[in-house]
Amino acid sequence: MCHVIVTCRSMLWTLLSIVVAFAELIAFMSADWLIGKAKSHSRSGAEPAGPGGSSPELYHPTLGIYARCTRNPGLQHFQRDMLCGPYAESFGEIASGFWQATAIFLAVGIFILCIVALVSVFTMCVQSIMKKSIFNVCGLLQGIAGLFLILGLILYPAGWGCQKAIDYCGHYASAYKPGDCSLGWAFYTAIGGTVLTFICAVFSAQAEIATSSDKVQEEIEEGKNLICLL
Repeated sequence: MCHVIVTCRSMLWTLLSIVVAFAELIAFMSADWLIGKAKSHSRSGAEPAGPGGSSPELYHPTLGIYARCTRNPGLQHFQRDMLCGPYAESFGEIASGFWQATAIFLAVGIFILCIVALVSVFTMCVQSIMKKSIFNVCGLLQGIAGLFLILGLILYPAGWGCQKAIDYCGHYASAYKPGDCSLGWAFYTAIGGTVLTFICAVFSAQAEIATSSDKVQEEIEEGKNLICLL
């Protein structure tokens, strides 16, 4: 018989697992890993500024692992000022071998986190699998995913010396030196998600303790199928 067991610690672990998976996925897909140096922009057909005219509008292009955002040159019929999309049509076209390795490690880590996030939803009904605590198994997987994420984040700055990064960040850009670029929110989100991944891995033990406590066993012995505890 399936017993639905809901505790504060188990629900918090489930929510954190889902948030971490989505945060890492969004960061990976974003083009805001590097914010390029400011560039001037004038719309197509606009009259050049005179002596008393306004100065050219400045904007910051952004560059991700496989995507980029740049200013709409006015040739495309879009309302948006910024055009974002992948610059690499295939895996081999990613600008740096280090970024290719980063993409692999992050993709593996995110895939594991997504699997754990999906499984965590069902932990209210299923607390063990093959006589192993599902919380402990998920915590172990989250720890492994965190290691993959760390490897990806360590390798990513090594690719700042590629030609694509130099085009965005200037000639002073090199491995682990972003030159004229600054780090975007996606990079910091990936780091924060990695830290939370290890927190989730540790907190899974608390979720397991909460769902197997003596109070829960007493509720089960009383014949209750829905058990909610603080």
